[in-house]
Amino acid sequence: MRAISGAIHHSISTISDELKRNSVKGAYHPRKAHHKAYVRRKYARYQGMKVVNHNKLRTFVEDYLEDDQSPRAIAGRIKRHEKYLPRVSKNSIYRFLKSPYGISIDFFRQERWRRTKRGRRASSEKLKDRVFIDKRPAIINTRSRVGDVEADFIISGKGGRGMLLVVEDRKLRVTFIAIIFKVTIKNIHRAFARIKRRFPEMKTISTDNDILLKYHQKLAKLLGVRIYFCHPYHSWEKGSVENTNGVIRRSIPKGSDLSQYSPYFIRKLEQKLNRRIMECINYLIPREALERYRKNKKRRNGV
Repeated sequence: MRAISGAIHHSISTISDELKRNSVKGAYHPRKAHHKAYVRRKYARYQGMKVVNHNKLRTFVEDYLEDDQSPRAIAGRIKRHEKYLPRVSKNSIYRFLKSPYGISIDFFRQERWRRTKRGRRASSEKLKDRVFIDKRPAIINTRSRVGDVEADFIISGKGGRGMLLVVEDRKLRVTFIAIIFKVTIKNIHRAFARIKRRFPEMKTISTDNDILLKYHQKLAKLLGVRIYFCHPYHSWEKGSVENTNGVIRRSIPKGSDLSQYSPYFIRKLEQKLNRRIMECINYLIPREALERYRKNKKRRNGV
């Protein structure tokens, strides 16, 4: 036991306890020991049992976990908006995930997080007559108004074709995605116009210095908005859309050929993004936040 202890850097008492606890008929076999530990943990009283013992709560939690929602977000959603369910803490949901009842869900969640590859982005050249982000009105910086969006591109990997245009409202966090199979400046402008028709509240765009925005003044006139640019190599200045891009990469790993993804897949991905539970909008989902905003606006206008 002392030699084993030194080899695996655990105390002798830990080795002794393991042998006593998980031996079978006086002999220790690793597979049998693992099975005994598994059974003991499965029937332990507090291994995620609060979730397991309530069918509606378990169904709600599992559905959202499989939809890539975080335990913290799920717990906040239940507390604020799902009054028919018993309250549960994020720690209880984490215990459920690590228990035998939720471990399969946790495995597939971890697999999705690991499916990423590094890609290369085309170099950009300086754009003329840019207005940088520090010239934005204060109302945009404080996220006090609906219609101030951040935009970014997700490009195909080497040898691939096409790109995604991702646009996200800074206040409501509602996201719009347009897939562009043939990348030209004209098609980029068309993609922005399609999103503007779906989100007519758009007032300003904050984005990076991509060469595809070379004719940004023409685009601003087309959309009837103002465009502000991040400083070079300061992608964190549009942190909301960068965070959303990271979520998108769980479904579309870096290096992917975007031309292989159908418009139907992209539409489903957009719907998934807009049903994320988000603490920053009081545990609503972006789709709900947009619907509430539009409903309140109609009420104020007497419609």
